[in-house]
Amino acid sequence: MGIFTIHDPLTFVLGLLGNVISFVVYLAPLPTFVRVCRKKSTEGFQSVPYVCALFSAMLWLYYGVMSPHCTLIVTINSAGCVIETIYLAIYIAYATKHAKMITTRLLMFFNMGVFGSIVLFTLMLSQGKRRILILGWISSAVSVAVYAAPLGVLRLVICTKSVEFMPFHLSFFLTVSATIWFAYGLSIKDKFVALPNVLGFFLGVLQMAVYMLYRNAREVKDEKPAVGKMSSMGSVEIHTMDVKLDLPVGNSTNLVDINSEDNKKQTELLPV
Repeated sequence: MGIFTIHDPLTFVLGLLGNVISFVVYLAPLPTFVRVCRKKSTEGFQSVPYVCALFSAMLWLYYGVMSPHCTLIVTINSAGCVIETIYLAIYIAYATKHAKMITTRLLMFFNMGVFGSIVLFTLMLSQGKRRILILGWISSAVSVAVYAAPLGVLRLVICTKSVEFMPFHLSFFLTVSATIWFAYGLSIKDKFVALPNVLGFFLGVLQMAVYMLYRNAREVKDEKPAVGKMSSMGSVEIHTMDVKLDLPVGNSTNLVDINSEDNKKQTELLPV
């Protein structure tokens, strides 16, 4: 198949940079799960972003394996699958009985049912370029949905006039990641990798613009509203909490995650 062949040094550099940035984004929730392990409690935040991030990574991994010259799509999404699986294992270990049941059902529906159906459908009813085309459209649609998720956070920032929900550095890395993966998609002539990241770039720029607009606004002292979590080719997603976005790569996923720490809300963007 030639999926592990790199012909162009520039393509390799772009893909490698995309891998590094996306890997850092995947690790963004790590402090949250360290806290979960220490407190032996999930503190009420939801698992949906991580289920969606795993689903997105699985789709892009499958797409990368089936497509030629997608080595670096395979590598980052393989890492994403492992990392998100670890997050979910920790979540299930310390979640309440009800949360465990919901998470298990979500995993069975998306990561076993939907993904399994996609694999069977594409393997049995399509082949060659047609199979890659179907997988590409499905993966791109998931990526667009994940990239659109932060719009809810933007609305929250505008309504509260507080940027504590949306740290600038995370918006910056989202924009850089989308730019690099767009360039990588163009380099390998793969529209399914390139096009979703156009939306990712513009949403990243929009988030930074909103941040600059409200960074000096007075802090809202009213009671902070609760935010529901959803994930991640991306990401989406109160108790005293954090709001987190998971975005997958190639992808990935940035999603809103709700956590409890020092009575502070913070939005983190996770990864094609």
